[in-house]
Amino acid sequence: MVSATSVAADTPATLATRLLDQLDAAQYSAAEAMFSAEMKAAVPADKLQAVWESLPAQMGAAGKRGDAQVSEADGFRIVVIPLEYAKGRLQARIVLDKDDQIIGFLVQPAEAAPPPAAAPAADARFIEQPFLVPIGPEGKNGLPGTLALPKGKGPFPAVVLVHGSGPQDRDETIGPNRPFLDIARGLAAQGIAVLRYEKRTHARPQDFSGAFSIDDETTDDAAAAVTALVATADIDSKHLYVLGHSQGGMLAGRIAKASDGKLTGLVLLAAPVRPILDILAEQNRYLVSLDGSISTEEQAHLDTLDAAIAKVRHDPDATLMNLPGRFWQQLEQVDPVADVRDSGLPVLLLQGGRDFQVVDAEWQLWKQGLQGERYRFHHYPALNHLGITSNGKGGMAEYEQAGHVDTGLINDIAQWIKAQP
Repeated sequence: MVSATSVAADTPATLATRLLDQLDAAQYSAAEAMFSAEMKAAVPADKLQAVWESLPAQMGAAGKRGDAQVSEADGFRIVVIPLEYAKGRLQARIVLDKDDQIIGFLVQPAEAAPPPAAAPAADARFIEQPFLVPIGPEGKNGLPGTLALPKGKGPFPAVVLVHGSGPQDRDETIGPNRPFLDIARGLAAQGIAVLRYEKRTHARPQDFSGAFSIDDETTDDAAAAVTALVATADIDSKHLYVLGHSQGGMLAGRIAKASDGKLTGLVLLAAPVRPILDILAEQNRYLVSLDGSISTEEQAHLDTLDAAIAKVRHDPDATLMNLPGRFWQQLEQVDPVADVRDSGLPVLLLQGGRDFQVVDAEWQLWKQGLQGERYRFHHYPALNHLGITSNGKGGMAEYEQAGHVDTGLINDIAQWIKAQP
């Protein structure tokens, strides 16, 4: 029997490891007992079982775990434990409150640990300074960010960078690549201020233990970033832009509406149009068929994914990729073309020809839906989803190859912004 004293003495890493041990042993009710009341309601034992047992179907046989890494934010303890599978690496992200109850649990792609980004050179034409995006009631919480500010006399036009799907850091780091860092510094060197910030799912996973919407995950924080820039010294409040990448571009028109007239224009990079769950299924089929065939195990994974997609489309309490059905249902109701059109803003659309995630079908839908003088389109045949030059058949492996966002693409953004009245 475990005493109350010994439980209180358990470290966050011990508690997180215990949760994973129980999941591996199929002790789902015992795992649920470690959750807060809100988590128990959102992810009861049967849903926890469905999520955990779906992982081998997607990732192959489970292997060893890595060492737990513990951090703290706003009084919450965050434990990240690497998980090895036959087909790749994931990580469990577990958030504990002050009473050692689990209030957040996500299994997500493992984050690479690239070396820290070098500071700008002393002779760079811009500086970088910390910036906090206020969120929550009365702005009591905040998302850490970085403002790249041109040297010289302002005020300067400014851009807010909005991430793609999933937990993302301020640089939108994937493998050794940091596309948002490249874009921010490239534009700042040309006299345009750029704000990049930690996405809330990355900085504050404790905010996502229950039901939440796409606005909670992306839209509202992007609008808050715009509002914060309006009040910042040396920023031209009459020349503010949002640059949305991937899902961030899909939501750009929605962000414009939430920003209540503060924006001057929108930049969309590799933005999807069609229902996101359709695209998710297509991406998975493409990736498993890269070797020219689909194995029995891979087909089982695709069948499992199709069933999960069908379920979240009808059941708001079902989960897919640790996101509730109501989140996916709301995201599928977004009409990106109509939202952009209704914004009334000038728009610059950018697309790489080697993008296997947001393919040419999306690009054609944007061109069909947005016609007129206020829309500008640039297509880059050699660029991938990150705006980086790639070779060969596109796949996830290319994101592990170091590269930089194409300077021509960055220059096109700068010229378009400077051309706005």
